[in-house]
Amino acid sequence: MRSPQTNTSAGNHPGKNILVTGGGGFLGSAIVRLLVAKGHRVTSFSRQRYPHLDTLGVKQLRGDIGNAGAVKDAVRGQDAVFHVAAKAGVWGAAKEYFRINVTGTRHVITGCSSCRVPMLIYTSSPSVVFDGGDMQGVDESVPYPPRYHAPYPWTKAKAERAVRAAADENLRTITLRPHLIWGPGDNHLVPRITARADRLRQVGDGRNRVDTIYIDNAAKAHVLAMEALENNPALSGQVYFISDDAPIRLWDMINRILVAGGKPAVKRRVSSKMAYVMATLLEWGYRFFGIKNEPPMTRFVARELATAHWFDISAAKRDLGYSADISIDTGMQRLKAWLAESAFPAQ
Repeated sequence: MRSPQTNTSAGNHPGKNILVTGGGGFLGSAIVRLLVAKGHRVTSFSRQRYPHLDTLGVKQLRGDIGNAGAVKDAVRGQDAVFHVAAKAGVWGAAKEYFRINVTGTRHVITGCSSCRVPMLIYTSSPSVVFDGGDMQGVDESVPYPPRYHAPYPWTKAKAERAVRAAADENLRTITLRPHLIWGPGDNHLVPRITARADRLRQVGDGRNRVDTIYIDNAAKAHVLAMEALENNPALSGQVYFISDDAPIRLWDMINRILVAGGKPAVKRRVSSKMAYVMATLLEWGYRFFGIKNEPPMTRFVARELATAHWFDISAAKRDLGYSADISIDTGMQRLKAWLAESAFPAQ
């Protein structure tokens, strides 16, 4: 039986006790801010301490997601867990991706089950179903591909499957697949693009459209998922694509980000076939010579830059009540203002 102090949905304390793994990161921080604004008591579990979470009155626990004991201690007494922490990127040792993305997720699942946490919201990625070809308007029925070109989508797919399989009468789960999260505070996509402005080349003919999702829209979808899961247990085990619901040509989006950062738009081009051949050779060379840095191009990135990947989010609209509040145009205005005040370290 859950202790009385953790039953926070009644009486004078309507807010919940909620844990956010990776609460100091880009998406994690946005989710934390929204939860705090809604009156919930939030705890962040991350490897380091973040001053901006202190200003929100968020309790911070420092620990490694790969440590089962630390994870169990963090989830104990929570009414819901948002598992956002992950190792992202397109290059690196598969062993470390597995330790964080797969083993870490298993620790979260085990902790939630043993501590009787009723709800788990997991942040996945559309890359778990990316097979290297165009994906246009596909829904959640699209199957996992037989193979992956990078450890990130491979390990995220294994973790996603574990979360979906863990759903039962005691632990309700929902998995979200946000695509290309961007906006003020971005420490991954936007700085990677702006730092490489002088070296970027358009891959392919530039007509491939993709989904993106503004940071506030992504955070909203996560909180809606928790609320929907509480009100409708039948949603447990489901997975949802989420986006700005406005597919845009990838290279138009990249150029808009560059212009927002005061950089010139991409003008040089390379064919998708040439990019893939170059990526294959670079990956081979980096591995053969033991080079730890990320190659200028990888097979996974070459495929993503040249193909369409946008998704049918009807299920998220129907089941979660999701809609994108912030348009790409409005988001770009906010991003430009933030970039004008920010400076990124060299990538």
